[in-house]
Amino acid sequence: MPTLPSYVLITPARNEADYIELTIKSVVAQTVRPIKWVIVSDGSTDGTDTIVGKYAAEYPWIELLRMPERTERHFAGKAYAFNAGYERLKGSTFDVVGNLDADVSFEADHFQVLVAKFAQDPGLGVVGAPFREGSYQYDYRFTSTDNVWGGCQLFRRECFETIGGYAPLKGGGVDLVAVVTARMNGWQTRTFPERVCVHHRTMNTAMNKGLKLKFKWGQSDYRLGSHPVWQLFRCIYQMSKRPYVVGGLITLSGYYFALITRRPRSVSAEFAEFRGKEQMQRLKEFFVARLPVTRRQAFR
Repeated sequence: MPTLPSYVLITPARNEADYIELTIKSVVAQTVRPIKWVIVSDGSTDGTDTIVGKYAAEYPWIELLRMPERTERHFAGKAYAFNAGYERLKGSTFDVVGNLDADVSFEADHFQVLVAKFAQDPGLGVVGAPFREGSYQYDYRFTSTDNVWGGCQLFRRECFETIGGYAPLKGGGVDLVAVVTARMNGWQTRTFPERVCVHHRTMNTAMNKGLKLKFKWGQSDYRLGSHPVWQLFRCIYQMSKRPYVVGGLITLSGYYFALITRRPRSVSAEFAEFRGKEQMQRLKEFFVARLPVTRRQAFR
């Protein structure tokens, strides 16, 4: 049986007093614990630091790192906080580094199962698990298990350093860009549905709400290099979700508004080309799988 790789965790946390104790209890209960866990308080002004400090005093492998308070709020803050935590760990010996959000919980063998995947497949660069939010369970009918949810991403150390870590993108997409960049550099990325993260805060409610959020999603998809044809079908799929029809139309409007007005992209042309090709290949596979078996041969 392959030796289990050693791993460390980094958790950027900004005002997470409502949920962070659930995350800490989940990590403490792991059958295989991290050799080090740096929780980076990103200028928290609630009770986050007090909660983390209590556990750090009891478990020496937990460390609280305090970042200065900042008035400007944007998604790049997560990358800055994570990178500060990574600098703290650079002198340590480990095989895998995990980015763990401060509002999730999971089963006791979560990391044992996921970290073992690296030992089983040397080509794996990033692994993770799907999330469940209330009664909603993310499925993979219209996407791929190559996508790894950002709330809990595990990187082979060599992969993480090859891609240059997390890019501080103020408009968001930090986690997505890291995973796609890993594939651009020849690494495999994979979500393993046999494990699930429970996400306790509704996604994207911290900074935006309502239909305005849908429009911003569309703009974000454009900024992050999504292909126009893929976006059309993605939004048609979204019309089947609440709010029916309207949500998908507004997301599509946000994308094409950014396209027509030539808004600047957050990624390179090479990144957008690579991501577009991946999306079109997945779209092709999606439709070919629904053809009669006798007709599928023509598309191979």
